[in-house]
Amino acid sequence: MFMEGLSQDTHLYDWLALLHAAVATDYNLFPLLENFGAAPAVLEAARAGLINRTHLPDAALAALQKPDAKAINSDMARLQQAGYHFVPFDHDRYPTLLKQIPAPPPALFVRGDPGVIATCQVALVGSRKPTIDGRKDARYFAEALAQEGITVTSGLAHGIDTEAHRGALARSGCTVAVLGSGLDCIYPRANAGLAEAVCERGALISEFPLNWRPYPGNFPRRNRIISGLSAATLVVEATRNSGSLITARHALEQNREVLAVPGSIRNPMKQGCHSLLRAGAALVENVDDILAVLGQFRQVEKAASVATVQTEHNIALDEQEKVLLDNIGYEPTSLDEIVNMTGNGIEDIMGKLLTLELDGLITAVAPGSYMRVGR
Repeated sequence: MFMEGLSQDTHLYDWLALLHAAVATDYNLFPLLENFGAAPAVLEAARAGLINRTHLPDAALAALQKPDAKAINSDMARLQQAGYHFVPFDHDRYPTLLKQIPAPPPALFVRGDPGVIATCQVALVGSRKPTIDGRKDARYFAEALAQEGITVTSGLAHGIDTEAHRGALARSGCTVAVLGSGLDCIYPRANAGLAEAVCERGALISEFPLNWRPYPGNFPRRNRIISGLSAATLVVEATRNSGSLITARHALEQNREVLAVPGSIRNPMKQGCHSLLRAGAALVENVDDILAVLGQFRQVEKAASVATVQTEHNIALDEQEKVLLDNIGYEPTSLDEIVNMTGNGIEDIMGKLLTLELDGLITAVAPGSYMRVGR
């Protein structure tokens, strides 16, 4: 179980209580995290009456003040099993890109490799009843992305999602499946074997408690996580009313790239893709089109091998440089975040950042934003 920074059971209990409250009441509790900093502080404020009915609906307030102890203890016991991990919002394993979306989940349950969720990802989504060509396209793009070292992310559903995960696995690539249920309630059941394979080469993730059932309303909600984890979302095949267009809309709201595969005007399964293309989505015919859109993320991935060689030659860093490097992640980290995490002023660290960049250990991906490139 991944619990660094959660050394006390009471802290884990409070994070689980916050997550259970958010899911059970379908209410965005993220503003409380912004105000109080971490789940233990939120729960303490609720118990002390600092959070009341003027701040939250009755159901959400009751869930914080009187958590479902039985369900929470069940999750805590299950998290002791090998392969299960819990990643709260304030932990450095929590993906930086996901932190940037509106109403990010307070925490994630992960089964598999928790490190995969912070890698460069592309979401592949589409119809649950695709055409033969749609299946072939999904498999092609997933295999090609896997060969480029990009993690393929989807939702484990029938159809395009299934082909996306299988394509990545076929090339021994990494894949992430975001569930609309708890990790111990795999849906659809027909994909239980595929879920096990995903755990071997990537991760299953969910914001829902471990035994949470796959209620219909869960799936639009989980779609924001699929797009939120990903630098770009590719819609392979979709009707005008396809649920995958919800994922695309989330991606647009999150300021992420939206891509679509065109097709015949006679194919109703392509109408959703054509709608996206008319709205400004990037037209994709091959994997190079995706790589061109990814831009800065691919530059960082390619620079990683250079940084690894340099690291092997034991680049000498002073203490301040080591602290800076430790606080820059493999996703974009803003200068403000670096200042806040290190406690140093901008004037003190700009020269050090330049040194780290010249050494090939970090790269500037935008003005005032840096990423670590060593692995």
